[in-house]
Amino acid sequence: MTSVPEEGSVIQWKDGQIIVPDRPIIPYIEGDGIGPDIWRASVRVFDAAVAKAFDGARCVVWFEVLAGKKAKQQTGEWLPADTLEAVRQHKVAIKGPLTTPVGGGIRSLNVTLRQVLDLYACVRPVRYIKGTPSPVRRPELMNVVIFRENTEDVYAGIEWARGTVQAKKLIEFLSRELGRRVRDDSGIGIKPISETCSKRLVRVAIKYALDNGRRSVTLVHKGNIMKFTEGAFRDWGYEVAREEFGDQIHTEDDAPDSPGLLIKDRIADSVFQQVLTRTADYDVFATTNLNGDYLSDACAAQVGGLGLAPGANIGDEVGFFEATHGTAPKYAGKDVINPSSLMLSGVMMFRHMGWTPAADVIENAIERTILEKKVTYDLARLMEGATQVKTSEYADAVIANM
Repeated sequence: MTSVPEEGSVIQWKDGQIIVPDRPIIPYIEGDGIGPDIWRASVRVFDAAVAKAFDGARCVVWFEVLAGKKAKQQTGEWLPADTLEAVRQHKVAIKGPLTTPVGGGIRSLNVTLRQVLDLYACVRPVRYIKGTPSPVRRPELMNVVIFRENTEDVYAGIEWARGTVQAKKLIEFLSRELGRRVRDDSGIGIKPISETCSKRLVRVAIKYALDNGRRSVTLVHKGNIMKFTEGAFRDWGYEVAREEFGDQIHTEDDAPDSPGLLIKDRIADSVFQQVLTRTADYDVFATTNLNGDYLSDACAAQVGGLGLAPGANIGDEVGFFEATHGTAPKYAGKDVINPSSLMLSGVMMFRHMGWTPAADVIENAIERTILEKKVTYDLARLMEGATQVKTSEYADAVIANM
């Protein structure tokens, strides 16, 4: 890992508030595959936006930390301990997509980062940017923020392959002690959903909705089938809403004109059709890990796909912002990929830091660029009269539109 920059200061938390100096040190991971391409484009946009928004009075001091293939090549580890410690110390970080190694070892670097740093809320805002080609008639109706529990569910990685000693022991235990028959040739996985993690996820979703003037929070679950995991998530969600926000919320059991934030719930499969058929009825979602993974991608498809979908992983003090798509290795080094996901993740990062003017500059410039139809190939092939540009040229156009 490179040395911590001598210039710049560390972001801190005090009394539950983030304290950001004028020259904050922010760790970044450029990522694997297309990661270096989109990072080079995005960091130029970030720096230009901060300079524009604050007339040169503020700047980010970037600090590269290692993960993924670059870390493996330089340190022999996929995710060095130094990287985790740097993120803990500096409170805010951003990254491109990371490769998940095949075979043994770390199952997913992204999941490992979330679990080790206890980044329990995956936050995915999905809204339409004018001019973006979309497969639906009224994409502007999509404007949701998805809060996805980030540490439990099937992503906990508690599973054993078919035929292993562990799988056989668990199958025998289920049969002998609990009277549950499982086929001998099964792989076995365990799905933990806890009250602690469910409530803290729903809590931050409700706080976000109240702080940002949103209309509703929808608890998404498959509790009609998985009653003691996903059904419990629903019940615990209502509990935290009533016990901690009772005078600020109401539910669908109350009168339709009741004041306050509406807390409601929907079965997961129902939500997948309703985000298409009743898009405007939804605002903020709070959901379990796997459902949130599906739902965020399904919503993003309506507004231009993952190339325009930002994301963040938030804990009590650490915020880690990331592109939501994969590494697309066949396009690595070709300067063709849409960097908007990472750029918009930077928008989320600046809002998290309280640097709202810089966030606004980027958002407005991206919208102007798309309206001018200066776009990368993924959007150009769907737009009449588009000018197809490279990743680096797209960054140039965004900066010119600030």
